[in-house]
Amino acid sequence: MTGYRFAFHGLVLEARPSGALWWPEGRWLIVSDLHLGKSERLARRGGPLLPPYEGLLTLERLSAEVAALDPAAVVSLGDGFDDLAAVTALDAQVVRRIGALARGRDWVWIGGNHDPGPPQGMPGRAAEAAMIGRVTLRHAALSGQGPDISGHYHPVVRLAGERRRSFLLGGQHLLLPAFGAYTGGLACDDPALRALVPTGFAMACGTRAVVVLPVGGPAPLGRARRGRI
Repeated sequence: MTGYRFAFHGLVLEARPSGALWWPEGRWLIVSDLHLGKSERLARRGGPLLPPYEGLLTLERLSAEVAALDPAAVVSLGDGFDDLAAVTALDAQVVRRIGALARGRDWVWIGGNHDPGPPQGMPGRAAEAAMIGRVTLRHAALSGQGPDISGHYHPVVRLAGERRRSFLLGGQHLLLPAFGAYTGGLACDDPALRALVPTGFAMACGTRAVVVLPVGGPAPLGRARRGRI
């Protein structure tokens, strides 16, 4: 699996084609918006009935990254669960898979708007935010309060006629794509995202490589250095 390596405020990071972010120096694997339990939450609230397999599909992709990288820590940037009630309703196979993935490593659940509290019975620890260097890890980017790495917006780009999940990199904000199997997306040129990243790069997820596309003009040089690995 070929990733894309770049610098962001003193950190060397790798955007993985799966939608995960890798910090090699600290061996941290960072994902956002797993939305585990989404099918159960939709059914519980009278929404559409979806096949209840999104948890295992999401964790299968996460397991592949853990196997490939052997991270010392895994950080979920919020909305790890579709709501807090979904935590206790998770399929037993999903719970066992999370336990296996967390064994022997630090695991951090950052709270999101869907899961604003500790996920009861899950391994690891809950936090409102975390830091790597001078970069804050949080669920949603805050304008004027970077540099930060976040999720929440589920950025996507249109490439070769299809919508692709993507990283969105600007001078102060790095937005991760949603990692969950049952998640939609917001176009990178949407006004909400252009307000956070007026210029920068969208790094599209795929099966073999991360494609880098300019957004809004030249990248903010000195803040983001690009390089394929």
